[in-house]
Amino acid sequence: MYKAYVRGKGKAGKKTDKRSSRAEKHEKEQLDPYADKPLSLSVEQNMEMIKKELGESQDIIFRELSLTDLSRTKVVVVYVQGMVDDERLNEFIIQPIHREQFSQEEQIKPEELLAVMRSGLLSTGIINDISDWKLLFQKLFLGYSILFVEGTDKAIAANVVGGARRGIEEPKTEMAIRGPREGFTESIRTNTSMIRRKIRSPKLWMEQWTIGEISQTPVCILYIKDLADENVLKDLRERLEGIQIDGILESGYIEELIADQKWSPFPTVLSNERPDAVAGNLLEGRIAILVDGTPFVLVVPAILNMFFQASEDYYQRFDITTFLRLLRFVSFLIALLMPSVYVAIVGYHQEMIPTQLLLKLAAQREGVPFPAYLEAFIMEIVFEILREAVVRMPSAAGNTISIVGGLVIGQSVVEAGIVSPAVVIVVSFTAIASFVSPTYSLGIAARLLRFFLLLAASTLGFYGIGLVVLILILHLSNIRSFGMPYIKPFAPLFFKDMKDTLIRAPLWMMRERPQMLSNENTIRQDTETEHRKEPEQ
Repeated sequence: MYKAYVRGKGKAGKKTDKRSSRAEKHEKEQLDPYADKPLSLSVEQNMEMIKKELGESQDIIFRELSLTDLSRTKVVVVYVQGMVDDERLNEFIIQPIHREQFSQEEQIKPEELLAVMRSGLLSTGIINDISDWKLLFQKLFLGYSILFVEGTDKAIAANVVGGARRGIEEPKTEMAIRGPREGFTESIRTNTSMIRRKIRSPKLWMEQWTIGEISQTPVCILYIKDLADENVLKDLRERLEGIQIDGILESGYIEELIADQKWSPFPTVLSNERPDAVAGNLLEGRIAILVDGTPFVLVVPAILNMFFQASEDYYQRFDITTFLRLLRFVSFLIALLMPSVYVAIVGYHQEMIPTQLLLKLAAQREGVPFPAYLEAFIMEIVFEILREAVVRMPSAAGNTISIVGGLVIGQSVVEAGIVSPAVVIVVSFTAIASFVSPTYSLGIAARLLRFFLLLAASTLGFYGIGLVVLILILHLSNIRSFGMPYIKPFAPLFFKDMKDTLIRAPLWMMRERPQMLSNENTIRQDTETEHRKEPEQ
């Protein structure tokens, strides 16, 4: 929450401090009006309070029950329709209360009745005590049912969470040829259970917050005790606790609010949709951040090398994986530099082109009204518009538009003499190379930086490209992700971590976890056994 600190002396300073404190108190009441506000002893007053605060919403259901004791004690069950499992609600809450036979000659005290419900009458798994309105509304909109008993200012929240949810499906953004086919869903509890199925260890710890003054979004972190760095954990906790915002609707909110570099195009937080990939990062000592309502899980700290890795890299042979990783790195360089290199060669360094190719390029450019850099810039903008249109269109029409748009526009602009065929080839190959990156956020960074490199190449040629690349290298060297150097293990240099960078060594050679991640437990497999050694000649 924003706090105003005013420096002043004398009466003016005191008046300003009082105004600031009043303004801060008013702001706190606006953002969190239910904090420490107790419930009423009357069930009717509590029901009226809920109806008033929720605007007589039709999806808030009130179910009134009467016990068989002397005073016919009133019990009211409140829940949100569509967020509870109706079968569990009837079986574990309503029917047990109906079946319970209390003595009709005596009156049950409300506190004793709550204790009976809590201890065994309600057979649902999780039961929480409610004493204020803030916790009540949190549990109500998480899918819990709230039980009020006449004569007590306490309530019970019973876990009967349910309703329609998307089932576990294969991730759409991270396809894999080999490996598990399950992906995260929008339910945070489903996601945590999928990770626990991968790592069945008591050392897998979880901490949870509720972030968003209005949205009240559950956010939790997962890490393996004794593997995750305590300094990183402390830093992450402070960043999450310092978030004061009205709503969190997706993990992208958290990613932007906790990122180290606010103005860098390179992502410093990894987002992932695959439980096996997140589990692998946890085993290396990293921390996962899960947000309710999104299938994308964040992983910190993240380094540049992680954005070139795919989960199936560890399910195939090391030689195949090494070839694919090098291919991704080369494709990233092509997507970043190819248009600017073409513009620099054609515009400034024609002597680098073989004579036959130079004559062909000159013949193609004859009659083209624009210089090479403007051709490339126009085609890049056209392709970005086409790519965004395909993403936003329905899937049935998107494939047709992408094929027809690419063929028709490419052929039409060449026949019209607006651009040369060479530019169309360069831009098309650049676009294909940008899709090789397994992480979407890194591909976006390459698409953005490509325009700056085009501008540098159009003004200074290769010198401009070299200058921008040097600035990028210096920028990457200065980036940190929760204290970890972004281009580790290249700078600073860690030879032991080179086994899982642009190349992947055999699994039996990667005995140690990455340095600077797990300080206490660095060994992940025992020493080489006899059957791993090469046979003697």
